[in-house]
This record gives sequence, structure tokens and C-alpha cells, in this order.
Amino acid sequence: MTDLQVTSSSDRSPAAYDAATLAVLHAMEEAAEKHLDAIRPHNTKRGYANDWALWEEFHDWLGERTGQALPLTAVTKGTLVGFVVWLDTIKLAAPNSIDRRITGVTVTARNDHGVEVPKAATVAARQALKPLKNDPERVARGRGKAPAATPEQLQQMNAAVADGLTGLRDRALWLMAFAIAGRSAEVAALRAETIVHVSQGLEVHVPAVKGRPPRDVVVGYGKNPDTCPVRAWLTWRAAAGITTGPAFLPVTVWGQLGDRALSPEAVREIIARNAERAGLSVRLTGHSMRAGFITTSRRAGKREEKIRAQSGHAENSPAFWGYIREADKWTDAASEDIGL
Repeated sequence: MTDLQVTSSSDRSPAAYDAATLAVLHAMEEAAEKHLDAIRPHNTKRGYANDWALWEEFHDWLGERTGQALPLTAVTKGTLVGFVVWLDTIKLAAPNSIDRRITGVTVTARNDHGVEVPKAATVAARQALKPLKNDPERVARGRGKAPAATPEQLQQMNAAVADGLTGLRDRALWLMAFAIAGRSAEVAALRAETIVHVSQGLEVHVPAVKGRPPRDVVVGYGKNPDTCPVRAWLTWRAAAGITTGPAFLPVTVWGQLGDRALSPEAVREIIARNAERAGLSVRLTGHSMRAGFITTSRRAGKREEKIRAQSGHAENSPAFWGYIREADKWTDAASEDIGL
């Protein structure tokens, strides 16, 4: 084996390591990695696993738009900066959270996949992150619940929706998400053949997602044609020629339909993009449709058990009762009509 020439940092003179020395150094490197992994806190490891899961989501999202699936080990300047932008604009992550994600991805790439991320890539990613840390609105992200969408906001989104097949899909998607109180993953998993048109509206089967049980819900015709989920679904279905398979499909810039279901991330992106396009004063997320249905339905006087059946919440769900309290806070308020 040829000796390796190494330059000393003190005098820059070359040092020759024989095969036995190299073997010992390699063993020490492996031992160091094992030791560092052993002393790394469990929460840190779990955080790194979540960071890598987001990296995988980002690659799925990127593949949907480029038509090319990149290897997860391609942690480059371009992909890492793109990851920062995606976390900011699609996931609506706080800057400090994005900073941690950068570290998690680079550490996981090195330790679990043997990929040494170029320093230029991490430097560029943090350069892209720097202005985000100076934005108070972005810094405040993650400190509260997703804002609940209102029927008035849905009307604003409808007025600003894009033309063509994309607009028809987007309107049907966010109105369906609202009407079934659906999570983004549930909306992405809907299938056309299990959305049945009946005289009163739609009978929708919401499939099991992430271990949650499936449910069957009904969606009635809306009084306002612009925000009626039934009409929006029927219009999109007819325009796209969908009878079976995924209910919502990608649409290219040329108006061509894809053949794979949208990802949950794409569902969230569509809702956030259309809310921004409408110039709403709040930034809606995928969960805003679910929260919006519960609060709107409650304010309309619907019974708790009916709302829970639609949303799939358990009877003792803290999240559900939080929505109910929010909807009820001005109903017979304690400070109302007390002689003040």
C-alpha cells in the first residue's frame, strides 16, 4: 500500500503514514463517531431524525415539480438553499427552526450516509437564512395555532383564483378541505370513486391516514355558488375527466394533468399560495381549513357530536375543545348585558 503524505499544520513538512498507522487512525475515527453518538442526547437524535424526514419531504416536493427524483445524499449548495426556501415559504417554519434543520441534515448526511456536506453549501444556506432572522413576522412563527379560515376569506380566495384547470383544482381542493375538516394528508389521500354525488350533496369517504381511523362524512350544497364545495368538486371532476384514482392531481404550467396524487405538502402549498394570492391579512396554512370548519360550524349552532363526526376528533380531544372554546367565547359572554 502506498504511504499517505500528510502536511503538518506547524511546519508544513510532509509526514508519511504506513498502512498500520492508517488502520489505527481509521479505527480511532470510527470509535470517536460511536462515542459521540452514544453521548448525544436522545432528544437531539430524535430531532435529527425529524430533520431528515423533512429533507425527504422536500425531495418528494422537488421531484413533483421537476419530474426528477434526486438522491437524498445530494446535499449541495443548490439543494440546501432550496430546502431553506421550502421550509420558509411552504412549511412556514421559524428561522431558528430552519437553522436547526440545516444542522440536522448535515449531521445525518455525514453520520448515517457517509456524505460530507461541502462547507460552501452550509455557508450559502445560512446566508439565505440571515434576512429571515431579521423579519419579526417570521421570528414569531410557531408561537401559536394556525389561524382558522373563515367563509369570508374563502370568498376572497375564490375571487383571486387562477384561471384554467389549476384554478378549478385549487378551489375544489381548499373547499373540500374546509367542508370535511380535513387534514392535509387526508385531502391528499381522497379518491374520486369514494366521493359520491347524491341529491343532497356529496358523501365522502375520508381514508385512514397515519394510524387515524377512516370516517364517512357528508358535504351539503352551499348557499353561495362561489364557495360551494359540491359545485366546486363537480366542476373540477368534469374538467379533469376524473372518475377513479386520486381526487386531486398535479397540473403542469401547460395545463396537463399528472397521474400521481398530490402530496400532503403540495396540499398545504396550494392553500397557502392561494391565500397569499388573495392578499389575506393572515397567513393561512393547511390546518386553517380544518380549524375554520370547526369554528364556523360551531358559530352556526351545530352540535358538538356532529362537528366531531365530521372532523374525526375524539370526544376528549383537547384540540377539539380548544376550537369550541374559541368559537363560543363571544356567545353569552360573561361581560355582556350586566349593566355596564
